[in-house]
Amino acid sequence: MAITHNGLRTFVLGLDGTPYSLLKDASFRTYIPNLSRLLDQNGKRMNSVYPTVSSVAWTSYMTGLDPSGHNIFGFVDRNPNPFSIKIPTAIDRRAVTLWKELSLKGKRVIVINVPLTYPPEEVNGILVSDFLCTDINKVSYPLEFNNYLKDKDYVIDVDASLAKEDKRRFMDELHRAMEKRFEITFELIAKEEWDFFQLHIMETDRLFHFFWDDLDNKGEYYHDIINFFKKLDDYIGKLENLLSEKDRFLILSDHGFCGIKYEVQLNVWLQQQGLLKFTNGEKKLPNYHKDTICYSLIPGRIFINLEGREEKGSVKKSDYQSIREDIKQRLLDFIHPDSGEKVIDKVFFREEIYSGPYLDSAADIITHPKRGYDLKARTENKDVFERTHLNGMHTYDDAFICAKNCDVSAVVSIRDVKSVILDSSSEDRCQRTEVRHEQE
Repeated sequence: MAITHNGLRTFVLGLDGTPYSLLKDASFRTYIPNLSRLLDQNGKRMNSVYPTVSSVAWTSYMTGLDPSGHNIFGFVDRNPNPFSIKIPTAIDRRAVTLWKELSLKGKRVIVINVPLTYPPEEVNGILVSDFLCTDINKVSYPLEFNNYLKDKDYVIDVDASLAKEDKRRFMDELHRAMEKRFEITFELIAKEEWDFFQLHIMETDRLFHFFWDDLDNKGEYYHDIINFFKKLDDYIGKLENLLSEKDRFLILSDHGFCGIKYEVQLNVWLQQQGLLKFTNGEKKLPNYHKDTICYSLIPGRIFINLEGREEKGSVKKSDYQSIREDIKQRLLDFIHPDSGEKVIDKVFFREEIYSGPYLDSAADIITHPKRGYDLKARTENKDVFERTHLNGMHTYDDAFICAKNCDVSAVVSIRDVKSVILDSSSEDRCQRTEVRHEQE
């Protein structure tokens, strides 16, 4: 059986962090003829989520919910009492995924490398989980599929530390990881039965984080970046040829990218504001002082040290709202000392953007920066503003989606895509899209 009533299949290709504006740039699009054609025929810009993090965005995609509906709020999170820092995994997700829903309907699915799928859940088919897995013997469901991946020298993720030590080798590893993903995808398309297939390319995000300056300024690795995207576009063309004329083919990203002016250590700024204090000893968040008003986790999530909720909570509930208002205003007034530029673009109270059953687990304040100011959360830095080997950061409003045989005109944000894939009326919309393009 297949997803739609006429027996068609759906293939989804995720290109993590790939900006719509880059794909539409006249000087760049000549290198990606297949992707450019698909984007021109039936594509658009779309929004990400707040906070703009891959793990949150792809969980919103796979569940169709905002973070308070699926319980994934960031790449890192905290337990408030007793206080500890944790990295959320699929175990922390509290909503049904697209592929689980399809599996329960008897559809056969294959999912490869989508963020926040580790540990792999049981599906009607094959699921290869993401970069949070460090052991290839544990990366997939069913367990025996790991042997196939080992035989193929599959790469779970590239080693980001190489970007500091040897950028040439790092670029080579990005190529190798992408090649392996497509190699096994092409084999599985041919030999496995499937109704839904999703492949995720994380290497685009890794590339933009460490080579954005080279892309923006046509630097030393510019031609390597172009060759990477030429290869990616060739793979997209091959994918099209392997699919039938009626199969649905969607390509999307989860956020955009831009260059970094400065990384902004928000916890250092909170210390300067007198809002975050530490007891004697190391300036680590678990060692915060009971007189602390708030602290931050990446990117730009601020938690009030609320009495009765936090381990060392001292802020009374009666003061909660006035304190949030005060912090919000301080954030909106936050400027770079030399340029005078505003650092923060938007400040949200959690209930303003979230409405799900796990709202109480969200940060009290969600902060979104101006372009170029990448919000971080170190506590021991001397300076608020710094530059590191990272030179690319995520943006909210520059993700993209394009599709063949599927109407995506109603998509506004990444959380809308699940309903497009599952919607029983999508077949009719696809037919209308085909007619419109034929007329054009």
